[in-house]
Amino acid sequence: MPKRILQGTVTSDKNNQTITVSVERRFTHPVLKKTIRKSKKYRAHDAANQFKTGDIVRIEECAPISKTKRWTVVTA
Repeated sequence: MPKRILQGTVTSDKNNQTITVSVERRFTHPVLKKTIRKSKKYRAHDAANQFKTGDIVRIEECAPISKTKRWTVVTA
């Protein structure tokens, strides 16, 4: 089974080797037929501490690294 890859914006880089990425998805509401934006935050592993707040990054699923980290940064 392939690993999911998501694209989002870095919202926090305060933790060592960890960034918080906000991923937005758009979909049509089933009843109202209106486009809705929903966002979700993911904690991703950034081994080199190279990404800063505001960067657009791609993250990939991985084995659990810590209690909250299940994603790793692929590329900017």
